[in-house]
Parts: sequence; structure tokens; C-alpha cells
Amino acid sequence: MIIYMLAAAMTIAMLIGTAFGLHEEAQRVKSPVRKQEKRGFGLH
Repeated sequence: MIIYMLAAAMTIAMLIGTAFGLHEEAQRVKSPVRKQEKRGFGLH
């Protein structure tokens, strides 16, 4: 029974880690796009 609890805990931890990693990566991708948009509006 303990093994199943450990497996469930590791699965949940990996899912949380994956979600956090994807969210962090999405923020990195959005940042340069926002800067380019600001530059574009600044030039006009």
C-alpha cells in the first residue's frame, strides 16, 4: 500500500512540475513579443 501512495505522490509532483515548467516557458516566450509590440507602437 505504501508503494501505491509513493507512486501517486510522485505522479502528482511530476504533474505539478510539468505544469510549472510549461507556465514558466510560456512567460519567457511572451516577454519578447510584448517588447516588440511596445517598440512597434513607439515607432508609430
